[in-house]
Amino acid sequence: MSHKSIIPQPGILNISPYVAGKSAATGGNRVTKLSANENPHGPSPLAKAAYIEAAGSLEVYPNSSHAPLRAALAEVHGVEAERIICGAGSDEIISFLCNTYAGPGDEVLYSQYGFAMYPISAMAAGATPVQATETNLHTDVDALLAACTPRTKLVFVANPNNPTGTMVSEAEIQRLAEGLPPQALLVLDGAYAEFVEGFNGHAALVEARDNVIMTRTFSKIFGLGGARIGWGYGPAHVIDALNRVRGPFNVSAAALAAAEAAVQDVDYTEHCRAENEKWRGWLREALASLGLPSVQSFTNFIMPQFESADAATAADAYLQTRGLVVRALSGYGLPTHLRITIGDEIACRAVTSALSDFMKGARA
Repeated sequence: MSHKSIIPQPGILNISPYVAGKSAATGGNRVTKLSANENPHGPSPLAKAAYIEAAGSLEVYPNSSHAPLRAALAEVHGVEAERIICGAGSDEIISFLCNTYAGPGDEVLYSQYGFAMYPISAMAAGATPVQATETNLHTDVDALLAACTPRTKLVFVANPNNPTGTMVSEAEIQRLAEGLPPQALLVLDGAYAEFVEGFNGHAALVEARDNVIMTRTFSKIFGLGGARIGWGYGPAHVIDALNRVRGPFNVSAAALAAAEAAVQDVDYTEHCRAENEKWRGWLREALASLGLPSVQSFTNFIMPQFESADAATAADAYLQTRGLVVRALSGYGLPTHLRITIGDEIACRAVTSALSDFMKGARA
């Protein structure tokens, strides 16, 4: 649809909107959603209580400085509160970065199978998205460095990555940061960092350099996807610039309260991480035994590979008849794979049973 005289900025209509994971299936009496990497255990009970309590003051504007949440994040992660910015999910932080540092004539670089919002946010800012090839479904630092030009302003790397689930070492990320051209800012997307025991999303690298920022979210392990809240940690000069484009009340009071309680409930977070690790390993082995291998994942999903794109499409359709909704990856350039969120025990066993039946039928 277009209008003859009311025209969007150049490039806007070239954007293919982000497509979220499906929530419904035509088959099965009970739908199990395993398409959006949500926490099957939900948020901390303390976070739920804080959210409900905040409903008693909905007429009051939220704290614009986000100071209580930033203080809680600083305490739990051992970082500096002054260098934290909060947003409506880490998606908003990504948008802030593109609007602040990239525009017409600039390039935004990302890995081949990186998160779909990187090119979308780049194009929305008028910049040109540039894709660097991966090696064996892993971010390739040499390919990223080779793709840099004098026009490169932002380099996005998710570690662990979505949708592949793979991870590259701290040394490789450091080598990338050191090798970037002087005008480029490295953005480390840590949406899945909490699923890796002992990993803090490269916070130490952020503190050691002036060209690195990390983004984090409460949508995954903390189970607050519906509240829309995330945060970023970066150099003072970057946080200062981002706060100049951030809306004064960009995060709701209820989301701020729930996130503060969630990050402080360390025991619950660790419980969720341990359960995810247990059933991720179980599901990967179970599917491999069916002839559906997957690369090692460091996240709350795995990505089994089928013998062909047609087989993956057929498996996706069959799972839906059993009430199981997963994520097809043809839009990411991975048509022979499906991405399956690690659910609870019931969900993992249901997926395995369904795919076992599918594979038997496919071989018949």
